[in-house]
This record gives sequence, C-alpha cells and structure tokens, in this order.
Amino acid sequence: MIVERIPRIRQIVADVWKVLSVLFLWDVAVTAFYFIMPFHAPALPLTLFGTVLALFLGFKSNSAYQRWWEGRILWGAMVNSSRSLARATTAFLGVDGPATRDLRRTIVLRQIAYVNALRCQLRRQDPAPEILRRLSPEEAQEGLGRTNAANGLLDGTGRRIAEAQRQGHIDTVQQSRIESVLIDIANAQGGMERIKNTPLPNGFRFFPEFFTRLFCLLLPIGLVEALGIATPIGSTVAGLMFLAALRIGDDLVDPFANTVHDIPLGAICRTIEIDLLQAIGDPAPEPLAPVNGVLR
Repeated sequence: MIVERIPRIRQIVADVWKVLSVLFLWDVAVTAFYFIMPFHAPALPLTLFGTVLALFLGFKSNSAYQRWWEGRILWGAMVNSSRSLARATTAFLGVDGPATRDLRRTIVLRQIAYVNALRCQLRRQDPAPEILRRLSPEEAQEGLGRTNAANGLLDGTGRRIAEAQRQGHIDTVQQSRIESVLIDIANAQGGMERIKNTPLPNGFRFFPEFFTRLFCLLLPIGLVEALGIATPIGSTVAGLMFLAALRIGDDLVDPFANTVHDIPLGAICRTIEIDLLQAIGDPAPEPLAPVNGVLR
C-alpha cells in the first residue's frame, strides 16, 4: 500500500504511458488532418458520451473500492480475533504446568503461522516457508498436507482446544468461548477467499475499458475545432484523466494481488505476530516500515 501523502504522478504515467503515447500520436494525426482538410464535428454527442463514460468509470471504481475496503475490514477482524484467541488462551490456561504452558505457546505459534499462511494463499504464494518458520515439520503437516493450508492449521488448533477440555485443562464454557473465536477467524478467512476468487462481473471489466479507449479516439475529433494546434496537448491530458480513473479501478479490484496498491498484509501479519508473541512473553520482531513509500 502506498502511504505517501502526495500521489505518485510518475507511477500513474508509468501505468498508462503506452496507451497515452498512442493517443498522443493519434491526436497529432487528427490535428494535422484538420488543418489540411478542415471539418466540423458536433460537440453534443461527444459531451453526452463523456458523461455516460464517467458513470461507467464511477461504478467500476466504487465497486473496486468496496472490495478493497471489505478486505481491509476482514483483516481488521482477523487482528482482533487473533488477539482475543491469545488472550483467552493465556487466561483459561493460566495454571502453571508443563502441559498448559506448552499448549498456550503452541496455540499462539499456530495462530501466527495461520495468518501468514493465509496471507501467502491470498497472494498465490507458497505458504510452506512461513508455516515452517513457527511450527515443527510434524505440526506443519496439518496444514501442508491440505490444499487449504491455513484452514488445516485452524482445524488443528480446534482439535487441541477440544483435547484440552477432555483432559480437564479447561471447562466446556471456556472451550465454547475459544471455539467462537475460531469461528470468527474462519468467517473472516471465508470472506477474504470470496473476494479473491470472485472477480468483478464481465460488464464492469469490459465496457469501461472499451468505452474509455473509444472515447479517447473520438476526443481529438471533437476538440480540434476549438483547440486547434493545441489539440494534442488538451486531448492527451483529458485522455490521461480518463485512463487514470480506469486504472484506479483495475488497481483496487484485487486487494490481495501483492502490488503497491494492495492491503499491506505483511505489515498486518507482523502486527499480529508482535502482539501474540508479547502475550506469551516471547521476544517480538519490529513492525514493518514503509520502503520507498510503500508498506507491504
């Protein structure tokens, strides 16, 4: 996620420069043709077309941002649920003893491995290194042995809580409370997977891009009579605005694609890791800092 206050004009231009270069050459060609063979183009149809195009781009950008913001809300819920799981575990398994102490630590480390595995899955990366960073190969196998590694780790945590109840370390009320936290975690994961696996409808993706490019082709024809020799500059700047609006929707539509515009999953997972390790008294790493204005 870009955290700089000033928008990256260079980044915007880098995203659209190829289309913009073609547009500029087209603007120059239309302007040259106008001065060689003057013509008259009515402005009203182009104005109406631009208005409709703005509505299309607005619908797409709003839909894309809603997906981005929902993803951020779900990860905020994941942070809260992870803290609640650690707090409930340390409170309910507070009796000192090798069994309870090991179980507290195991559940916390499994949750850290879980959120990092989920981050990797959403970004289409291999979760194995992050899981093995916190868990032994035997424990990691519960996740690595499944297609959905994160869900496998969460199931294993639930089984450990149930076993703790059977052994008398916690009662049924405490087990039910922890299980409700695990359900919240599973619900948040399901919401993230829904966003990741469900693209925008084809109409939201195809028509805005098609009409934007068509509008950019018609733009110099409608402006050349009024702008004259300045048509390439005016038309290119106007085209840049429409192309930038189109690009914004494309950038936000997948909040887990591991680009500079996405939700900073790495920083969020590091926050969870810090909070959970401190909850059991282990040394914790430093929070992630932005690199070149980008927080990953």
